[in-house]
Formats: sequence, structure tokens, C-alpha cells
Amino acid sequence: MTDKVMLRTLNTGVPGLDLLLGGGLIEFSFNLIAGSPGCGKTTLAHQIMFSLAGPDCRALFFTVLGEPPLKMLRYQQQFGFFDLDKVGSSIRYINLAEDLRAGDFSGVLERIMKEVEDFSPSLVFVDSFRSVVQTAKGGLEGVADLQAFVQELGTRMTSWQATTFLIGEYTQSDAEANPIMTVADGMIALSQWQEQNSVVRKIRVVKMRGQAHMAGWHPLRITDDGLRIYPRLLPPLADDRVPGACIEREPRRISTGVPDLDQLLCGGLPQGHTALVVGPTGTGKTILGTRFLQEGVQQGEKGVAMLFEKGTARLRNAQLAEMVQAGQVRVIESRSLDLTVEELLDDLVCAIAETGATRVVIDSLSEFGLYLAPEVRGDFRRAVFRVLASLAKGGVTAIVTVGMEDRFTDMRFSFDDISFLTDAVIAMRYAEVEGRLCKLVSVVKVRGSAHSNELREYRITDQGIEIGVRPGYTGLLSGSPTRTGDGH
Repeated sequence: MTDKVMLRTLNTGVPGLDLLLGGGLIEFSFNLIAGSPGCGKTTLAHQIMFSLAGPDCRALFFTVLGEPPLKMLRYQQQFGFFDLDKVGSSIRYINLAEDLRAGDFSGVLERIMKEVEDFSPSLVFVDSFRSVVQTAKGGLEGVADLQAFVQELGTRMTSWQATTFLIGEYTQSDAEANPIMTVADGMIALSQWQEQNSVVRKIRVVKMRGQAHMAGWHPLRITDDGLRIYPRLLPPLADDRVPGACIEREPRRISTGVPDLDQLLCGGLPQGHTALVVGPTGTGKTILGTRFLQEGVQQGEKGVAMLFEKGTARLRNAQLAEMVQAGQVRVIESRSLDLTVEELLDDLVCAIAETGATRVVIDSLSEFGLYLAPEVRGDFRRAVFRVLASLAKGGVTAIVTVGMEDRFTDMRFSFDDISFLTDAVIAMRYAEVEGRLCKLVSVVKVRGSAHSNELREYRITDQGIEIGVRPGYTGLLSGSPTRTGDGH
């Protein structure tokens, strides 16, 4: 019987990367960071290096024919992860340009090993390793020399107990056909995806020996703090799906802030439900969302508002502006038109966690699609599903608005069939009655709960939404109002 060898993992310090790697980077592994120019390869390598480097974990960074160390440091020190105190003591930069120009792989290897022996690093980086590959002679002899060099480098680095990174400007096909891949333990590929005028950076763990890593391409952003990766995955199962968990049969009712609407909902929205409020322009969807947040503030609850059109600086809704200024409601908004769902979800989940919010308003899904990168817009329904799944996992109660043409005679309450994804649907619409334009509201569905099927008239006043009763009209949903009483 033999004992199982335990592989130690290193935390990379790059938000989201450890999750893709399956828990972290394998210690003493031999890794390739590949991608086209501008993807963030060098920044990723530096972020990992500065996160791990210290008195007990020193790092060597070899530059070849790319940027000289001084130029590289000039740009890398602009990021939040950069720590100048580590340079020289825990991190050392070595330029291999002169050694490489001699055209002898053995000389390059000898120089690398000399520096490793003198400094005893735990981390070794070579940027750009493709420059080494391009100096190889043509034909089978050159390939054999390169293969021998790579294998010898990998073997020696492992014997020195160093975690190694080779950085190069490879396409995925180039890297997978390269002799480096025969000895590399891991490969991280970065890419820039362009469609129309939008560019989205993405990352993929192609290979990682010894542990189960996440497959597929995942979006990333280069921020002032370095790279931030947004893994594409759904949140864990809700607590009521865990065996042995206590299931609440009658969830608490959450007031919408409009008492008569609460009556139509038989007491309010069930806690944790997401309600889709649908209607044409001017029907008061945003006002209802604001009243929902106001009611929460009056109950001592915090809220989050994700806005895609009505920024707080231009918002005429004084009530929402006051709640934002008082810190009772956190606003999430963006002016970028190249967003990914993962970025929006990260902002939303972080805001809920930081504020302890129990109410969320998303206003509106009609503009939501305009902010997404083109490739995401093509799968809008799945994007909405992931947002709603995250809200459900957080246990928050939410109102999501969507603008629609007033075509309720078709009994269609959303585009892309997103109404099927929500727990409740509240429809707001217009109708012409006796020569005047009336606003009407109805509760279309509340999942797992009874609700009124009445069609009620309402008005928008300085106090918000006031719902009344007009029992004299029926058949308004059919598009042909029929008078059955005096109409008063």
C-alpha cells in the first residue's frame, strides 16, 4: 500500500482565477501563459508574482527580446498589486537578450540555471518565451534542439522546486502544436474577442494536470488593481435544496409599498420572489420600483437599484435620490457598452453582500440588452436567467421592469419569453374608456401563491401610485371595453 502524494496549491491572487484552476496553482508546476498581444499576459504574470513573492518565496523574472525590465516596471507599477519594496529583495529581473543572440540554447540554459542557483527562487518567469522558440534552427534538427531545451529546462526547474511560467504570444493552435505542450503541466490561454465595435477579453484554462479545472472561455477585465476574472457559472443550490434543510411552507410577504397592489397579491410578494413589472412607456414602472425600495427603507431594510438608463445625476425621482444619498439604497450603473453578464452579476452580488440588501430593483431589462456585448445579446434569455438565479440564491425580493408595446390583447407579457423565468408578473397597461386614457394594472401570476385576477384602474399622483376600483367595465383585456354598469 502506498501513500497518495498530496499536491500543494498556491493562491494566485487574481480574483476568479483560482476557481478556474480548480482551487489554485499546483506548486512546482511548469506552466504556459499564451495569447495574442494586448490580452494581459504580462500583467497576469506580474499579478501572480507580486501576490506570491516574499522573503520565503522569491521570484526571478527573465525578459528576452520583449520589453526591457525598466520599461516593463514603468507600466506594471501603475497597478494596485505592485509593491516596489519587493523588487530587488524578493523579486529580481534578468535580461537574456544578449545570451539569446548568441544562438546557443545551452548558453541560455546555463545562464538561467546560474541565476536560479544564485537566487534560489520559488517562482520563475520567462517573458517572452516565444522569442526563444523563434531562434531555433529550421528543420528537424532545430525542433529536436528546442524539444531537448524545453524538457531540460522543465526538469531542472522541477528539481529546484520552482513553479515556472513561460509567457508567449501564441494562438491556441500554435501552443497546442508546440513541443512545449508535451512537458507543460498547465496552460492558460488569453484572447480578445471582437464583434462589431466591441472587444471582450477572455481567459481559458486549457490544461492543468492533477486537478479538475473549469472548462470554457471566461470574461476578464484589466482594472486599476490588475486582472479580474468573472467565471461563467450559476450560484450554488439554494438552502431549501440541501437535504435536511428546513423548508418554509409559507414565506413571509413583502409589501410593494402600494397597499392596494398588496391586496391584489394577497398580502404582498412572497419573500425571495422576483416580480416582472411589464408595461409601455409612462405607465409608472420606475415609480413602482421606487415605492418598493421606499417601503423597504421604512422597514429598516437596505436596497440595491441597478439602473441602465436613468443615472442618479439625471434622475428626477427625488425619493430615490434621497435614499441613495442617505446610503439606504446602493445604485449600480455603467456607461460601458461592452459589458458581460458576469461583470454585472459580480457588481450586483457584491452590492447585496456589502449592504445586506433585502430588496433589489432592476430598471429595466429593455435597456439591459443595450449595454451587453454583441455576443451576449444573442443569448439574452440565458443572460436574464443567470441574473435571476443569483437573486434567488441571495434570498432577496426583487422587482424587474421591462418596457413593452401595448399589445396585451396578444396575452404576451415579455420579449424572449423571459416572463417564464420570473416568479410573478404584474402587468400595467393603457385602455381608452369613455374618451379618456386610463391606466390599468393586473397580477398575471404569482408562483406558488394565490392572487387576484381583477383588472384595476390606477392613477399616478405626487404620492405615487393610487389604485382604485372601476367595477363598471369588463373585457378590457380583450381590447373591446364593455360597459356593464354606470362606470362611476
